[in-house]
Amino acid sequence: MRKLLPLLNTTPHAGGRSALTCRYRCGDACFHEVPNTSDNEYVGDVIASALSRRSMMRAAAVVTVAAAAGGAAVVQGGRPAQAATPAGYETGKSGKSDGARGLRFVPVAPNKDDKVTVPEGYEQSIVIRWGEPILRGAPAFDPDRQSAKAQAGQFGYNNDFLSLLPLKGERGRQVLVANHEYTDEMLMFKGYDPENPTREQVEIAWAAHGLSVVVVQEEHRSGRLTPVTRHPLNRRLTATSEFELTGPAAGGKLLRTSADPSGTKVLGTLNNCAGGTTPWGTILSGEENFNQYFAGGSSATDKRYGVGSGATERKWERFDKRFDVKQEPNEIHRHGWVVELDPYDPDSTPAKRTALGRFKHEAAQPRLTDDGRPVVYMGDDERFDYFYKFVSSKRMKKGGSRAARAHNRTLLDEGTLYVARLTGDSPGEVDGTGKLPNDGEFDGSGVWIPLATGDVSHVPGMTAEEVYVFTRLAGDKVGATKMDRPEDVEPSPRTGRVYVALTNNTDRGKPGKAGADEANPRNLNKHGQVLELAEHWDDPASDGFAWRLFLVAGDPNDPATYFAGYPKDKVSQISCPDNLAFDPHGNLWISTDGAQLGSHDGLFGVATRGERRGELKQFLTVPTGAETCGPIVQDRRVLVAVQHPGEVDGASVEKPASAWPDGPGRMVRPSVVAVYRRDGRDIGA
Repeated sequence: MRKLLPLLNTTPHAGGRSALTCRYRCGDACFHEVPNTSDNEYVGDVIASALSRRSMMRAAAVVTVAAAAGGAAVVQGGRPAQAATPAGYETGKSGKSDGARGLRFVPVAPNKDDKVTVPEGYEQSIVIRWGEPILRGAPAFDPDRQSAKAQAGQFGYNNDFLSLLPLKGERGRQVLVANHEYTDEMLMFKGYDPENPTREQVEIAWAAHGLSVVVVQEEHRSGRLTPVTRHPLNRRLTATSEFELTGPAAGGKLLRTSADPSGTKVLGTLNNCAGGTTPWGTILSGEENFNQYFAGGSSATDKRYGVGSGATERKWERFDKRFDVKQEPNEIHRHGWVVELDPYDPDSTPAKRTALGRFKHEAAQPRLTDDGRPVVYMGDDERFDYFYKFVSSKRMKKGGSRAARAHNRTLLDEGTLYVARLTGDSPGEVDGTGKLPNDGEFDGSGVWIPLATGDVSHVPGMTAEEVYVFTRLAGDKVGATKMDRPEDVEPSPRTGRVYVALTNNTDRGKPGKAGADEANPRNLNKHGQVLELAEHWDDPASDGFAWRLFLVAGDPNDPATYFAGYPKDKVSQISCPDNLAFDPHGNLWISTDGAQLGSHDGLFGVATRGERRGELKQFLTVPTGAETCGPIVQDRRVLVAVQHPGEVDGASVEKPASAWPDGPGRMVRPSVVAVYRRDGRDIGA
């Protein structure tokens, strides 16, 4: 007889997620004590320091940010916030929505419909679903006959980050890479008993994690994409695939296990969230909430990463001792890295790049310095944690020769890892309500604090190996700024400005927790914000930057919201920014996770330059229980990963909460969706 599902904690979860999502996605992180209990103060509270640097910051910000914006935006004294009025939208004489180039569509209204809702004049199609075969010999998906062997050749579960790369020599084809963040066994297996999973169910879950590489064929007259099954580049990487540990921490004592005394080989990649695409044609994938897969943690072994002391949700430790910290204390240190994958070489071994530090990586997106060195920006998705960058000491080699590709595979193994410290320029004016300072913006300056360069630690009391493996502790020691869950961090390919999605932090300002500061200006912050950063002199390797809040999310009728100074009666509501992407016009696109404004999550486009800077429009919403992930915005196509549809408290295979994507009576399946115009013209034209 099937056991009943243990009662879920139905207390509202931070960010509006269901309890089921929190349980399987991040191990109920929001119901555990915040891992960051360090007492490093936000330096914006040190008024003397802020005042002494204010004039220098203003000068640098005016030069850097205004130059990056092409002179279109002024750093200080921008348009004041508009009075809160009901949202509305301008329309041109044709009846079509007016807007910035690339954003000329009628916004989708907030809704709770169990479907992907797109603007008028647009169509959509499923690119690929969980379980569809991509490797030779893999069977068609059958929910009643799942197996680990089948899943290892099929598209994985809970697609997140997406990347599309060109495929030379094959007309109309591209290479799609997708992350598979986590599994929700309640929605995968009939009769699932969470207290007693079977070995087969566990091994299916292992195979459903990781990444998929699949070639897709474009339909010439539309934006439709279809998988090319059994293509030689197609590939699955799972929780049992072999990965290489590289960089300064590889081979160190903290990464050695009984199965791998060398500390250089590891099985699997876990909880792959967002990522990035490198200029040399590889994919970066961030391992995020890895801690939830490991049992038996203690204060001696946790080191601020939130490892539970008891059994895990999925009970993997029953079937493989590497998931039991008591038996293999170093195995957990081999997760929480940025993975680099070459999608053009199906025989290559993906690498975990230790030089980029170990924490809950949401994403990793590089840009190049003027002399060709990669700089990678990264967020640590936890309440009160930090954001980072890595500056390589090597220059990228151009071209696709074997020598160039071999050299470029070493770019992320040598360089300096930094963490950010932010200072506000309006000390004493931030009261936690979201009220703008007298200068009309939340803004200030910042510095990049070096943590380690190769085998050299810059953190007193920590070795270089300890800095890379316990990067959060290093950030604590140097006084990094505690942020409201820094998730995706994306540099604009047009301006060089860097945008940081700060999703929310409902613990901000609670007793014993850090209070509001200028970069995180609201206590009990449930809607989040987007920060805009400009490196000094537009040099990605700079040790200083200017910053300001680009968006302060929420209901535009709420005075505590801000849309880069754009009139708030002409924008869509937005809550909980998560993933970021840029379109060919330089607009920023934002997907949301856990929106708390009475609508399903969605995808939004916002102008970053010119008179319409701050104009935000909702492009789509996703089905019941789902999250919008991995946006890609091309000239004629938008791709999104619809993650965990139907993940609603009390839902199961037998009692689905959604009928997406295939209708009633069919399995609810995470899928990738393509959206395109019915007339074949460009998006937002």
